[in-house]
Amino acid sequence: MLPSLNSSNFQDTSKFLLCSPPQLQVILFFFSLYLVALGKGGHKPCVQAFGADQFDGQDSEECKAKSSFFNWWYFSMCAGCLGTLWILNYIQDNLSWGLGFGIPCIAMVVALIIFLLGTRTYRYSIKEDEKSPFVRIGGVFVAVVRNWRTTPLAIAIEEEAHGTLPHQSTEEFKFLNKALLAPDGSKEDGVVCSISEVEEAKAVLRLVPIWVTSLAYAIVFSQSSTFFTKQGATMDRTIVPGLDVPAASLQSFISLSVVLFIPIYDRIFVPIARSFSKVPSGITMLQRIGIGMLLSASSMVIAALVEMIRLKTAQEYGLVDLPNVTIPMSIWWLIPQYVLFGIADVFTMVGLQEFFYDQVPNELRSVGLALYLSIFGVGSFLSSFLISAIEKATGVDGQESWFANNLNRAHLDYFYWLLAGLSIIELAVFLYFAKSYIYKRKCTI
Repeated sequence: MLPSLNSSNFQDTSKFLLCSPPQLQVILFFFSLYLVALGKGGHKPCVQAFGADQFDGQDSEECKAKSSFFNWWYFSMCAGCLGTLWILNYIQDNLSWGLGFGIPCIAMVVALIIFLLGTRTYRYSIKEDEKSPFVRIGGVFVAVVRNWRTTPLAIAIEEEAHGTLPHQSTEEFKFLNKALLAPDGSKEDGVVCSISEVEEAKAVLRLVPIWVTSLAYAIVFSQSSTFFTKQGATMDRTIVPGLDVPAASLQSFISLSVVLFIPIYDRIFVPIARSFSKVPSGITMLQRIGIGMLLSASSMVIAALVEMIRLKTAQEYGLVDLPNVTIPMSIWWLIPQYVLFGIADVFTMVGLQEFFYDQVPNELRSVGLALYLSIFGVGSFLSSFLISAIEKATGVDGQESWFANNLNRAHLDYFYWLLAGLSIIELAVFLYFAKSYIYKRKCTI
C-alpha cells in the first residue's frame, strides 16, 4: 500500500480529511480499476465458455457432465463471494486494506499458474478454412435486404433447386430464406447463402425473444443490493445482545442459498427429474429458466408482504416520522425473500448461462455468454429508469414518493407488487416463446 495513502501517517484526523493524494497515485488507482474491468470483460464470458468446451456435446455422458459444469461454476462463484463478504471484508476493516487487496492478488496469480499448467490437456478446435460466423450470419441479413421484394414462389423454387428437405428448413423466420436467392436472379458463385447459413441466422434470431423476456428478471435482480438493504437498515439487526449484523451483509444469504441448494439440485433433483423426463439435464434449459422466473416473482410477493408488515409496525409504535429510530421488527423477516432469491438464481441464472452458451453457433459461444451478461447490464439500466419514472410520477404536488428518504412514509410495497406483476407478465410471454422454441442440439431437448 502506498505510504501517502496510509492513515497511520497522519496524527491529526482533521488534517487527514483535508489531504489529497498526489495526482500520480490517483492516476494509478483509477488505471488499476479500469484494468480490473478490462480483465473481467475478457475473463467472465471466455473462461466459462472455454470450460464448457472441454465436454463433448455428442457424447451422452459428457452432455450430462456439461450441464452439471454450469451448476458447479456458479457454485464456485458464489462460494468466492461468501469468502469475500465474510473474510476479506473483515481483514480490510480491521487489519489492513493492503492485505485485503493482496490476498486476492496472490490467489489470482496461483489460479493463473494452475490454469497454465493444464495447457497441454485442454480440448479445443481451430477451423481455419471456414468463414467467420459474424460474416456468415451478417451475409444472410444483407442478402435478405437485397432480395426483400422477392416473391414466396421464387423462394420455393430456389429451395427446391438447393435440394432442401423439409426437415432441413424450419418454418420460423421464413423471410430469411430470401438469402438463398442471388440478387437479380444471378447465379454467381459465392453470392448465394447456403441453407446451413440461413438456419444459423434463424438460430440467432430465436434467442432474441428469450433475451427480451429475461429483462424483467434482471430488473428484479437489481433490487437485492438496493432496497432490500435499505429495508434492513430500519429494522432490529441484533443477533445476540451487543452484536448487530450490518444490513448490507444480508446479501450473503443469497450466495449462501446458492451454495447450499446447488448440490441438492445437481445430486438429488436432476437424477430424479431425469428418470421421468429422460432429458440428460433433468429438465430443459427453458423449463429451468421459467421455474426461476416463477420463484423470482414469488420473492417479490414475499418482499411486498414483509414491507407491508414493516410499515404497519412503524405505525403501531408511532415511528412513522422517526426514520432514524429502529423499528421493533427483527431483520430475520427479510431472510425468506433473500433465500428464495438465491434459489431462483440457481434456476434462472445458471439456466441462462447454459442456454446462451449452447444455442449460439459454436464459434460464438463466448459471445453468447456475453449476451447473457448483457441481460443484467441492460436490466440494471432499466431498473434505474423505472425507479426515476416512478419517483417523478408519485412525488408530485408535495406528496411523498414511493422511494421517499423516510422509508416509513415510502411505499416500497407498491414497488414490489409492481415488480411481481411485471414478473408474472414476463413469465407468461416467456412461456409463449419457449413453447415453440426449437433447440439447436438434441441433447438439450
